Amino acid sequence: MVEEKFLLDANSLITPYENFYPFDLAPGFWRQLVPLLSTESVAILDSVKAEILKGDDELTAWLKSIEELNVCSRKSSDVLRVYANILNYIQTSEKYTERALREWSKETVADPWLIAAASTYGYTIITFEKPLGIISNATNRPKIPDIAKMFNVKCEDLYYFMRSAGVRL
Repeated sequence: MVEEKFLLDANSLITPYENFYPFDLAPGFWRQLVPLLSTESVAILDSVKAEILKGDDELTAWLKSIEELNVCSRKSSDVLRVYANILNYIQTSEKYTERALREWSKETVADPWLIAAASTYGYTIITFEKPLGIISNATNRPKIPDIAKMFNVKCEDLYYFMRSAGVRL
């Protein structure tokens, strides 16, 4: 079973659904995720859940069907404190523009909340986002792996998660 704890970014569900593992071709992938998302080792952030539930497709129906979904809440003082530190980092870093701060400050943007929750509860974030690497000019688009690294949060991709959790196609 999974020893490492994982927090799933929305794109770790949306991208496979849209591009790699549609329900009609890879139903086993989705069946294997259900029990994993019902354990303490694998969670979905409340805002990520809300983002997916806005849809009207098979992915939305699948997520709604999980009875014991492990949802990680952003509503704790510890998560909020780390969230504030993340926004402060973006604001004071020469790597990011004011526009980047405005974007990441929007309540509907899950990225800083993912990092804050992962930092607070010891999760590895599962995302398809890639780090920008060396940033020579200030950017408008912070990436989860770059900011997470500054807060000692590990980020991995879906395939790392699948191998760790024993998901097989």
